Amino acid sequence: MKMFHDSPLRDLSGVLPRAAYASAVAALVGVMAGSASALFLVALDLATDTRLAHPWLLWLLPVGGFAVGWLYLRLGARVEAGNNLLIDEIHDPQRVVPLRMAPLVLFGTVATHLFGGSAGREGTAVQMGGALADQLTHVLRLSGEQRRVVLMSGIAAGFASVFGTPLAGAIFGLEVLAIGRLRYDALLPCLVAALVGDAVTRAWGVHHTVYAIASGNFAASMSLSGALNAAAAGVLCGLVGMAFAQATHATSGFMKRRIAYAPLRPFVGGLLVAIAATALGTPQYLGLGIPTIVDAFHTTLPWYDFLGKTLFTVVTLGSGFKGGEVTPLFYIGATFGNALSHVLSLPAAVLAGIGFVAVFAGAANTPIASTLMAIEIFGPQIGGYAAIACVLAYLCSGHTGIYRAQRVGYGKHGAGGGAPEGTRLADLPAWRSAIGTKAPADDASRRR
Repeated sequence: MKMFHDSPLRDLSGVLPRAAYASAVAALVGVMAGSASALFLVALDLATDTRLAHPWLLWLLPVGGFAVGWLYLRLGARVEAGNNLLIDEIHDPQRVVPLRMAPLVLFGTVATHLFGGSAGREGTAVQMGGALADQLTHVLRLSGEQRRVVLMSGIAAGFASVFGTPLAGAIFGLEVLAIGRLRYDALLPCLVAALVGDAVTRAWGVHHTVYAIASGNFAASMSLSGALNAAAAGVLCGLVGMAFAQATHATSGFMKRRIAYAPLRPFVGGLLVAIAATALGTPQYLGLGIPTIVDAFHTTLPWYDFLGKTLFTVVTLGSGFKGGEVTPLFYIGATFGNALSHVLSLPAAVLAGIGFVAVFAGAANTPIASTLMAIEIFGPQIGGYAAIACVLAYLCSGHTGIYRAQRVGYGKHGAGGGAPEGTRLADLPAWRSAIGTKAPADDASRRR
């Protein structure tokens, strides 16, 4: 008997029941998140079709923005932070995320797309998944550690179900929390939630867009030239992702400083978007932009398309409209990759695929999830190119990102620029400023 108690079988007898319970809870999270994503995607398609059939709805974008801003001011102050609230609750638990986060972000995002704002959908699905998952905290009387895992599972299920990428979703739920740190204790629940969430969304009859890269675009094996071109694309995509994140945060900060009454910010932003789209005479940069993303894999596009989408999205999200950043990042990345085909020696379709995931990797600091997403969407042949590009995009995008509640773990270049582990990305500028003011005194003391 003593041999049994000292053997790995004893550990296994404890691990399996815990894993089974965690998987069952994660599966429930997946069912809820997958169903919510299905409802959201159907509503989003309806809103987009309605806007395309009635272009005059664009001029109601300021009114829609004001209405959503007023609704959040009255009912959504606690959930205004969106994805960042979920990340903060995982790192520093305070209280259960209000259930109203789910319907508020659903309504706000559908309104954004109905009237022509340039936004995405990932943020909405992740927030719905996280908010629904967190309601299990009281129902199942979860411990603090169990609650943290359930929230991560909700994020994973929301991401996986809205894009149809369960492997990427599972890793995204782990990777998005901190730069340079992964907590593998939540890997199984995140994987189960992501797989179930994706399956449930598909079971509801929802189909995801197919982005195809013809197999003829790939060589039989990766060449040194191809790897170097992918690396160059990755560096540039990282800079684009960093610029997008910084521009969005700067616009948001500017709006908050200049316009005190929150509902007026999306009103002004919506007016700017409507005027700009009318002046350009094209709706190309409005909404999700999926038709243009598809075109990036099949035809040569104007080189400036990625800039147009960047500006429209920065104004839309920076002024306070609801919606995700990820699909616009796919648009920006795919069109930027398409433009790079003029200067790099990889096929345009391959570069579009690389850009699709690498700009996202740089902006979200999620290189592993982004690489898996490339394989799930485009097939295994792009895997090596995508991995090179995503890792370099991540390394070159600095310690910034679209999720300001992300923490510094180990850091991209050894130690996060010296920032203490656990520092929020939003707090890094203040930390750097404080260090800068202390440096001269420290140097003087060392000289003495």
